[in-house]
Amino acid sequence: MRVFVTGATGFIGSYLVPELLEAGHQVVGLSRSNASAEKLARAGAEAFPGDVNDLDRLRAGASMADAVIHTAFNHDFARLKQHSEDDRKAIEALGEALAGSERPLVVASGTGLVERRSGEDSVRESDAHASLEKAPRAATEQAADAIFAKGARVIVMRLPQVHDTRHQGRIAQHIRLAKETGRVAYIGTGGNRLPAVHVSDAVRLFCLALEHGRAGKRYHAVAEEGVPLRDIAEVIGAGLNLPVESIAPEAASGYFGVFANLAALDLAASSTLTRQELGWTPIGPNLLTDLRQMEWVAK
Repeated sequence: MRVFVTGATGFIGSYLVPELLEAGHQVVGLSRSNASAEKLARAGAEAFPGDVNDLDRLRAGASMADAVIHTAFNHDFARLKQHSEDDRKAIEALGEALAGSERPLVVASGTGLVERRSGEDSVRESDAHASLEKAPRAATEQAADAIFAKGARVIVMRLPQVHDTRHQGRIAQHIRLAKETGRVAYIGTGGNRLPAVHVSDAVRLFCLALEHGRAGKRYHAVAEEGVPLRDIAEVIGAGLNLPVESIAPEAASGYFGVFANLAALDLAASSTLTRQELGWTPIGPNLLTDLRQMEWVAK
């Protein structure tokens, strides 16, 4: 298939493009600079000039493709609501180009955007997304629902903490705070959990969803259902040679700032249905292994 990829030179995209090429697909990556175009060319992919917020270019890229994978998203938390609404518009534009055809659109979302039911240990693929009031980025899945209703073959890929030894997503904030404060903190017992997946396993699942996923389905790219925040803090402390301590919930905002609510959540997520339906078995390193081998550990 000729696959149009947004975010093709980002963290996930830089792993996804070679995975798609290895699987025999032709890859066209959205590129907003000469540097990213050159990076795509070196990987063996074609560059399609444009920006993810240029909706006409998105429609044009999707129109000439057999399939689309949308991984681009601006993770600036200071403007999360705006970026989430921008993502809604991008997904709607891609959906317009694909509606009424069997060409798949795989959209990246997050397991943290799922409505958590009382009494359930982990969220599942069948659980609905949260409201915009609880999670502004739920706009992503709202847009997916809307274009599915209009006839687009959309598939949602919910991602947990995606990692390798260089990139750790939200854990980078924990590391930053530790360096700034001279200590590594977790809230209460630190038993609340973060689901995770190595990026190589995540991109393999993107390919499986592209080739075998069912329209309207949500899949969870979860290798580890939940890694306790206390364990993460201890590895960070060992790597930075800093003390690790528990703080009371009422002191969380003083340490974590705008991330206090997030740092207190238990975000465990299951991928049982995904594994059964797509035959996916994660084989990459786990989160704590990659944390121990990060470049900052040696500094």
